[in-house]
Amino acid sequence: MKKVVLITFITVLGLSNINAQKIRLGAKAGLNLAFITGDNTDSLDPITGFHFGLQAEMLISEKFSLQPELLYSGQGYDTSIDSEGIIALNYLNIPLMAKYYVTKRLSLETGPQIGFLLSTKGGTKDYKDLLKTTDFGINFGLGYKLDNGLNFGVRYNLGLTNINNIDGISDKNRNGVFQLSIGYFFF
Repeated sequence: MKKVVLITFITVLGLSNINAQKIRLGAKAGLNLAFITGDNTDSLDPITGFHFGLQAEMLISEKFSLQPELLYSGQGYDTSIDSEGIIALNYLNIPLMAKYYVTKRLSLETGPQIGFLLSTKGGTKDYKDLLKTTDFGINFGLGYKLDNGLNFGVRYNLGLTNINNIDGISDKNRNGVFQLSIGYFFF
């Protein structure tokens, strides 16, 4: 919780001087390649999912901007066990990307992310009770933006939080997600 408050405070402080004319609002969607890393994950396979949501870009200078997002993200893993199969983990993710424009259109991106587990699907157990409801991560990626508002991105989300919430188990597992996105800034 302290991390959330700190991130919010830094964001508000950093955005207090941004001119409203330099904010672009939009939407984005794309594909996920999601998996679990950490202890005892050799038998877990990646799954494909999708993400969609809202984005805003706040221009700080010609070379630098901040891009907060609000995304639904389908994540999870395939257990390769017939009775369990694919375990879908549905998150509401809130990344805050810092973008540095290498050229007028191409940007390098990085930033923190907080995710909230909304639901799980699949398997014979209620996996939501076995997982933490909050997930922290850091994103790394590339973006490409056209003058007409269309934009493309590739990103990796490195999970930092042990998502296990099972008493007596010392296994540490984290989310990992590769994302390919297409988006559009409305203005």
